[in-house]
Amino acid sequence: MPKIKITETVLRDAHQSLLATRMTTDEMLPIAEKLDSVGYHSIEAWGGATFDACMRYLNEDPWERLRALKKVFKKTPIQMLLRGQNILGYKHYPDDIVTEFIMKSVENGISIIRIFDALNDIRNLETSITATKKAGAHAQAAIVYTISPVHSIKQYLKISRDLCDMGADSICIKDMAGILTPYNAYNLIKSLKQEINIPIQLHSHYTSGMAGMAYLKAIEAGVDIIDTAISPLALGTSQPATETMVTVLKNTQYDTELDLKVLSEIAEYFKGIKKKHTKDKDMSLLMCIDTDVLNYQIPGGMLSNLISQLKQQNALDKFQEVLKEVPSVRKDLGYPPLVTPMSQIVGTQAVLNVITGERYKIIPKEVKDYVKGLYGRSPAQISEKLKDKIIGDDEVIIARPTDFLYPQLKNIKNEIKEYYEQEEDVLSYALFPQVAMRYFEYRRAKKYKIDGSLVNMEDKTYPV
Repeated sequence: MPKIKITETVLRDAHQSLLATRMTTDEMLPIAEKLDSVGYHSIEAWGGATFDACMRYLNEDPWERLRALKKVFKKTPIQMLLRGQNILGYKHYPDDIVTEFIMKSVENGISIIRIFDALNDIRNLETSITATKKAGAHAQAAIVYTISPVHSIKQYLKISRDLCDMGADSICIKDMAGILTPYNAYNLIKSLKQEINIPIQLHSHYTSGMAGMAYLKAIEAGVDIIDTAISPLALGTSQPATETMVTVLKNTQYDTELDLKVLSEIAEYFKGIKKKHTKDKDMSLLMCIDTDVLNYQIPGGMLSNLISQLKQQNALDKFQEVLKEVPSVRKDLGYPPLVTPMSQIVGTQAVLNVITGERYKIIPKEVKDYVKGLYGRSPAQISEKLKDKIIGDDEVIIARPTDFLYPQLKNIKNEIKEYYEQEEDVLSYALFPQVAMRYFEYRRAKKYKIDGSLVNMEDKTYPV
C-alpha cells in the first residue's frame, strides 16, 4: 500500500473558506519556501475565487502572484481550481478564451488543474481537459458530490468512466459542503477503485464535522490523495487539519512521511495570518461546525455569501429563514449541486424569495439562463410551473451551451489596448471586465506615481 499523498489548501481554499480570500501575496511568500520543503503532493494556490479577489479587493495582479509563487516552489507542483467552461468566472466563456487561459496558466506556473462543472455536465469539461493536456499539465477532473433523489454512486461511476474516456489524468471527488458520510465515502471510493485505473483524490470541507472520518474510510477504501489545510486555517468550513491527518496515519501502512516539526513551524506562521484577518464577528459562523449543512447542503463559501447579502439588506435576522428556503429553490431548479456558480444562483434566489416575501417575485437573469439551459443540463427536471413562468413555450437549449458563443479574444484585446501590458491582461479583462479595468487604472496610476488609490469593489461575494 503506497503512502497517502496530501494536497495542502492553505494558499487557496483554506483562506477562501475562512478568510474571504483576503490573504495577500506578501503574506504567502515568506512561508512559501518552507511549504515547498514539506513534501506535499501539491499546493493548491490559485484559481477558485483567488483570481477575482486579487484584483477586486487586494489591488494585486493574480498572474504576478502565480509567477512569484512559482519562483519559490521548486519541488512542489502548484495546483489550481478551474470551473470548466466558467473558467474562474460565473458564466460560460467561448472555447478560445478557455483554451488560452489554460495555456497561460501553465506557462506561468500551474502544473495540476482540477476541473469541475457545477452541474457535472461533462460537456462543459471537454475543452478544459483537452487544453490542459495539450499544455503539458495534469488534468484532474472533479465530480461535484451532492445528495438528492437523482444523485447516486451509480451515477458518479458513470461520470468517472466518461471522464476517463475524455482523457482525465486523475479523478477528484469534490465534497464542497462536507456532507459525504464516512461509510458513503468508503463505498464510493471502493466502487471507483474497482472501475477506474487512475489516481483518486478526495476533497471535503469540515463544515458538518465528518470530513476527517470520511477521509479515514476513504483511505481504507484505497483513495490516493486527500486535501488538508494547515491547522490555523483548518476545520470550520475549511478542510481537516494537515497535522491531524499526518499524525493519525503515522506508523501505519498509510504513513504520509511528512515532518510534523516542519508542519508545526508552518502552523505558527499562519496563526498570525489568521489573527490578522478574523475581526468580523459575523464571519465567526464559518469557524464552527454546523450540522445544519446536512439538511441544507450549503457549502462554506455560500454561507459567507448569504451572510453578506443579508447584511447589505439589513436582514441578517432572516438568515435561518433563507437557509430553509435554499433546499426548496434547489428542488425547483432540478437539484443542482451547490457549488459555484450554482451556489450563488440558488442562494441569491433564496434571499430574494425571503426578502420580498413572495417566491419568485424577482428572478435574476442567471436563474433565467439556467432554466433556458445556458449552463448545461440540470440533474433533474426543473419545476414545470417555474419553467413556464420564465420561458413559457420556448424550447430549452439541449446542445452544448458554448456552441452558441463566438470567439472573443481578438475583440477583447482591442478593447483594452490603452491599458495592455501583458498577454494575460486580455484574459483578466475577459473574465472580469469591470474589476480588471479598475485594477488596470490603479496599476497605471501607481506606475506613473500619481494618485493610485482604488475604490474597493466590496460586493461581499465569496464563491466556493
